[in-house]
This record gives sequence, C-alpha cells and structure tokens, in this order.
Amino acid sequence: MLSAPRGGEPASGLLYLHGFNSGLGSPKLRLMVRACEALGLACAAPQLPHRPEAALALAEEALPALGPRPLLVGSSLGGFLASCLAERHGLEAVLINPALRPAALMADWIGERFINEYTGEAFRLTAAHREALSAMTPRRLTPERYLLLLGTADETLDCREAFAAYRGAATLLHPGGDHAFTALADHLPAILAWGGHRLAPETARRIAEQEALDRPGQTPLE
Repeated sequence: MLSAPRGGEPASGLLYLHGFNSGLGSPKLRLMVRACEALGLACAAPQLPHRPEAALALAEEALPALGPRPLLVGSSLGGFLASCLAERHGLEAVLINPALRPAALMADWIGERFINEYTGEAFRLTAAHREALSAMTPRRLTPERYLLLLGTADETLDCREAFAAYRGAATLLHPGGDHAFTALADHLPAILAWGGHRLAPETARRIAEQEALDRPGQTPLE
C-alpha cells in the first residue's frame, strides 16, 4: 500500500466527485469526507447534476474554497470529471475505476429513464448528454498527475483500458475489485498520501468501522 505522503506541498483541500446517478449518501463519498475530517482537511463533495456540463461547472466552482492546491478524487464518471479538471487546472487526482470514454459508454443508454436513489430526481439520457461528454473529453492526459485505483473484476468498465489510457500513472490494482470499489477503506491512506497527507491505517479502519455502524446494510454505489 502506498501510504507514505508524497513530497512537496500537501494538498490544501480535497474535492470528491461521485459517479453517474449517485449522490451525497454514497459509501465512498462518506468515507472520503470522514477521512478528511480526521485530518482536519477541507473537503467538498457536491451533489452533481446529471447533465455533464452542469456537473463539471459545479465541481469547478468548488475549487477556490479548497485553497491553491486541492486534490481531486473521482469515481467512475466522477473520475472522468476529475481528469477534466486536473488537465484544465494542472492539479493532481486520484481516479477510482474512471470512465474513459463516457460518451461512447452512454450511447446505448440514450432514451433510458433513471431515478437517482439519493435525490429522487428522474431523468432520461439524451443525445445532449453524449454530445456534452464528447466535447469535455480531454485531448491529452498527463500520467504523472494521477493515482489510479482499479478493480480487476470491474463489471462495468475494463480496467485494462484505464491502465492503457493513463499509462505511466501510479496504479493500485485491487484483485477481484468490483466497479463500486467496496474495498475503498483499505486504500484511504494511499489516496491521502497522494495529496501529501498521512492517514494511519488504524485510523482508516476506525473510519470504516464507524461508517458500518452508522449505515448498516448500505449498498455500495458510485
């Protein structure tokens, strides 16, 4: 596990971006918020709208309050958005099973109706979603900015594609890990270390145990 803080100036805050059709109650988001609280690190985790351009704009608006050097953390579609911001603003990011080409991924979902479990919002995916994602896709990725957390048994995305697209990035492969990356608590020290902060493994375990007590039976989502 990469748990030794990186050199240089530590991250001044952390922005967590959840995945498609997820929200503020998702287990990964809650774990990240608790980890930041344990370190006294400023954290923003906005409820992202389903329209990609609006989600990216809202995420970008959260950056100034996090200081000059925020760390970006994103899961799935949130990983795609984190990459957009990392390349636009020269920031470092941790990507959890990131979506690489969401415009292509969602092409088969156009016209499908979704309901967000956390907000109750109902919406349909349209060609406008796909067009926005296509327009937002970074033309170039800078591998040294990123730490990848990839589950080898991701049932939604092929981890080999992310490994290839971000070739040269620091990478943690979780054998048997699913798309929801339910083992996130084990990797909290590595995530914070990428931002120059030290979170002791025993603290990460306590965070996970407390979260399990507070949210029994919670289904891991994005």
